[in-house]
Amino acid sequence: MRRKKIITSAFSNLYTDQRIEKICRTLHENGYEVELIGNNWNGAEKMSRPYSFSRISLVSKSLKTAYFEFNWKLYRQLKKKADSDTILHTNDLDALLPNYILAEKLRIPLVFDSHEIFSEMPAIQGRMSQKIWRYLEKKLVPKQNFMVTASTGYAGWFKKKYRVDPIVIQNSPRKLEPKQDIPDNKPKIILYQGAINPFRGIDKAILAMKHLENVIFKIAGDGPMKMEYETLVSKENLQHKVEFLGKLLPEDLRKITLTADCGMSIEENGGESYYYSLPNKVLDSIQARVPVILSNLPEMQNIKRQFDIGEIIRSHQPDDIAKAIQIVLNKGRRNYLPELENAAGLFCWENEEVKLLEVFEKASNIQI
Repeated sequence: MRRKKIITSAFSNLYTDQRIEKICRTLHENGYEVELIGNNWNGAEKMSRPYSFSRISLVSKSLKTAYFEFNWKLYRQLKKKADSDTILHTNDLDALLPNYILAEKLRIPLVFDSHEIFSEMPAIQGRMSQKIWRYLEKKLVPKQNFMVTASTGYAGWFKKKYRVDPIVIQNSPRKLEPKQDIPDNKPKIILYQGAINPFRGIDKAILAMKHLENVIFKIAGDGPMKMEYETLVSKENLQHKVEFLGKLLPEDLRKITLTADCGMSIEENGGESYYYSLPNKVLDSIQARVPVILSNLPEMQNIKRQFDIGEIIRSHQPDDIAKAIQIVLNKGRRNYLPELENAAGLFCWENEEVKLLEVFEKASNIQI
C-alpha cells in the first residue's frame, strides 16, 4: 500500500534543526513522501536533503510580525499542497493554527510535535504575546489526537494542564561509534553547544573560567546574547580561555563534540519550558561519550540517577560551575566511559524513531 504524503512545517530556517531533520529523514526512509516547509528567518543557508523542502520568504523585520506573516503564508501553501491523502505534521505552537484549520477543513490527520512548552518560553514571559500564545494553546492543544513531545517532563505538564497524553520522542542523536582513543587535550576543552540565549548559564560559565587553569571554553552556536557574552569575555580578559565557534552544521558540530573533555548543559530555571526540558546537548554529549556537567533540573536529575555520565552543579555561581568541571576533568573521560556507553545505547534516535513510526502509522489508518 502506498504511503500517504506528509507535509511537515515549522517556524524555522531548517538549517540547524536536528529534530526536524531526523524525523523527516526517518519518514522518508520508511516510504512516506515528505515535503518540508520552513522560512528564511535568521538566514537561508544552502542545504541538501533527500526529500523536498522549501522556505517561505518573510519580509517582516520583527519576530512578532514574522509569526503572523508566516502563519498566513503557511496556510496558503498548505492549502495548495494538501489533499485528502495527506498527513499534516506541525512543529511547535507557532505553526499549529494554519495546520489545524486546514486539517479540520479537509478532515485529514494532524500530528503536532511540541519541542518545548512554547507559551512558557523565557523570551515571551510577562508580555502581551504570552497571553496570545497561551490562549491559542488552550484552544488548540486539547483537540490534538496525535501529539508528541520531547521529554517526559513536557508530557506530564501537557497531560496535567490539558488532559492530553503526548507520546515522548526524545531528541536523541543517531548512534555514533566513536573511536576509543580519547584525545589528550592540552588545554582541556569545555564545550557548550546550542543557541546563545538567556537562561542557558553561559555567562556564569564564562566567569567560571577565572577559577580554572589549562582549559578553553568553546561556545558553538549563535543567538541574541552572543554579542553581550563576547563583551563579557573582553571585559574579564578571558579571550585566551573562551572561543566562539559560531553556528555550525550538525555534522561539523558532531566532530567538535567528539574532541571535548567536558560538555555543558547548565540551563537555569527560566520558566516551565526550561524546567522540564531535556536539552539536545545532553544527549549529544552522551552519544559522543563525553561527560557533561548538568543543572539540578528534573530531566537531567533523572538521567544522572540512571547513569553516572557527569556531575550536577550545586548552583549557578561561577565557582560551583568551576568545581563541577574540575571534578569531571580530574576523573577524565575514560572514567565515565562505561556509563556513557550504557547511556548511549538507550538515548539514541534508533530507539526513538520506532515510536515516531507508530504515531504516523496510526495517523495513516485513522478515519476522520
